[in-house]
Amino acid sequence: MCKDYVYDRDIEQIAKEEQGEALKLQASTSTEVSHQQCSMPGLGEKYPTWETTKPELELLGHNPRRRRITSSFTIGLRGLINLGNTCFMNCIVQALTHTPILRDFFLSDRHRCEMPSPELCLVCEMSSLFRELYSGNPSPHVPYKLLHLVWIHARHLAGYRQQDAHEFLIAALDVLHRHCKGDDAGKAANNPNHCNCIIDQIFTGGLQSDVTCQACHGVSTTIDPCWDISLDLPGSCTSFWPMSPGRESSVNGESHIPGITTLTDCLRRFTRPEHLGSSAKIKCGSCQSYQESTKQLTMNKLPVVACFHFKRFEHSAKQRRKITTYISFPLELDMTPFMASSKESRMNGQLQLPTNSGNDENKYSLFAVVNHQGTLESGHYTSFIRHHKDQWFKCDDAVITKASIKDVLDSEGYLLFYHKQVLEHESEKVKEMNTQAY
Repeated sequence: MCKDYVYDRDIEQIAKEEQGEALKLQASTSTEVSHQQCSMPGLGEKYPTWETTKPELELLGHNPRRRRITSSFTIGLRGLINLGNTCFMNCIVQALTHTPILRDFFLSDRHRCEMPSPELCLVCEMSSLFRELYSGNPSPHVPYKLLHLVWIHARHLAGYRQQDAHEFLIAALDVLHRHCKGDDAGKAANNPNHCNCIIDQIFTGGLQSDVTCQACHGVSTTIDPCWDISLDLPGSCTSFWPMSPGRESSVNGESHIPGITTLTDCLRRFTRPEHLGSSAKIKCGSCQSYQESTKQLTMNKLPVVACFHFKRFEHSAKQRRKITTYISFPLELDMTPFMASSKESRMNGQLQLPTNSGNDENKYSLFAVVNHQGTLESGHYTSFIRHHKDQWFKCDDAVITKASIKDVLDSEGYLLFYHKQVLEHESEKVKEMNTQAY
């Protein structure tokens, strides 16, 4: 046998008819039939709105665990070749490809390309990259096409100079958002960015800014979309607000050790009221006069994936340096104290936690950490990723090695990725325990 492929027109026609019937059946169970149309062979489609049925609600309630994975499971663990100072890209790719809900989107063939030139679509390349990394091939992958597309669509990252991993993350999310932003009919009113693309559904949160007039106490509120939260560190030029001397904190399970700053400390500083001063008076919309004011940031809407960026690289008129201060961060994080709805429990910047909030919707689990070793001028990026529950691996370009939880928590930390433990479906308020799903 020559082992060549033989195509039969009748068989091809039957296959197309069967595929059409399958799509009709799939469309009949969806409220948005247009989402079920294909533009290319296969079942590639836009991310559909899922309207749950009563039997599905019961199944979700009785079967929270979705899949069992053994400790020897290695699918998805694949190194990436460094193409010349591209470790900043490799570590972000490892974090994105191990984002549970993003992985499920691409591996279920949900993307339908709407670009006039599909070969320039970064979402198509990410879809291909997911297939490569989860193919079971143990040899390192060469992400040359991804690098080329990044150079085309984010020209400030072009070239073989060492780039900032955080800058690459934001640029990549922006390009992915623009390339899959075509579903104008599916805009969600509760999304601060009014976009229903998969990137915004996963990464976009709502950052609320409250400016309070010191004269009439009128409050002006704005809500802006955000993909990450950048946090100041002690030792930077920006004054840092430490915890009160002698006060212990049990927030997020962190035991406060004198001299060690925690992620909760950084978040508490980020959400404390800030006096703008007499040199920054604003015109109050209530009393119609220029008055001193205070500004406070809180989270109005939490994203599915929360990314925290520590400002380790300081660029000022006086100096350029890297801040190496160790920041302790937890495996599980409760964002309830930093929500706009919890602002009344925060007095003068002091965190007052409810005795028992019981709000699991605001709890997160750590699944990826990006680290930077070296100096501002010469350094190297690596990442830790959680392959499945309690199984961590270190990704150093083409080399992937097993890591302990202690290795992860003892690392310096530059970018932290947390995934919501509970996903709540907007229409029926269905709770799905996501951290048990892999």
